[in-house]
Amino acid sequence: MKVIRTLTQMQSVSRRLRQQGRRIGFVPTMGYLHAGHLSLVQGARQECDAVVVSIYVNPRQFGPQEDFERYPRDLQRDLTLLKPCGVDYVFVPQDRQMYPAGFETVVDVPRLAAGLCGRTRPGHFQGVGTVVTKLFSIVQPDRAYFGQKDAQQAAIIQRLAADLNFSTLIRVLPTKREPDGLAMSSRNIYLNAKHRQQATALYRALRLAQERMRAGERSGSRLKQAMQRLIDKYPAVRIDYIDIVDARTLAPKAMLAGEVLIALAAYIGRVRLIDNARVRVHYKENAL
Repeated sequence: MKVIRTLTQMQSVSRRLRQQGRRIGFVPTMGYLHAGHLSLVQGARQECDAVVVSIYVNPRQFGPQEDFERYPRDLQRDLTLLKPCGVDYVFVPQDRQMYPAGFETVVDVPRLAAGLCGRTRPGHFQGVGTVVTKLFSIVQPDRAYFGQKDAQQAAIIQRLAADLNFSTLIRVLPTKREPDGLAMSSRNIYLNAKHRQQATALYRALRLAQERMRAGERSGSRLKQAMQRLIDKYPAVRIDYIDIVDARTLAPKAMLAGEVLIALAAYIGRVRLIDNARVRVHYKENAL
């Protein structure tokens, strides 16, 4: 496993790999890795000839009141976790390389970025789109791997790759969860013991919605109300949003049919967590 710290070296390695006919699998991360990230690495290892993981905390996807400065960073820990996973290259660029003086280009996918997390995190997905575009241009991957937990981000990156004619295939792999259902996240380390227990409300609300849908409920508003009532029983949890949308377009769904995304975000203390479930449903005339 080799650590690469400059854009020019990463570009040179990628060119050589492609000249050799090797399929490049790419896992972009912001570090402080957990089992969810490692499952993406495993997917890349199974499907590709060479695996590149980037570790870069992108300042352009953090708002002025968000946690950029205290976002967890531990490169040595991350390298220790990656080494037994069959990673070939770890790309660790610096801000001055990614955003040199005079940098002003941005990549935006405005429709998909407008709702869900985009409502309360203006500019976040523009930062994501810009950095992913740069990373794809540098690494030139054949396949790139993302987690379903960040469903809106995945949808935006799929649209971006299609619109900009990247040859990269976007692979979205299932969310990895703790035994009690909490979606794995680098931010989970911020939770104290009480908040950690209360954070399971997000997963419980998603499970409740899925159970109601299996029972025949097709009203988006009634499902959201049921989720809200459940979460209200957890005093440390403050809801940012609960939305039920089309899984592809992210448009709100009033009556549920087809591929549906149930998504929510909440603050547990000062920590903002997100989660979602993707469900295929069929409209029923006698829905409850």
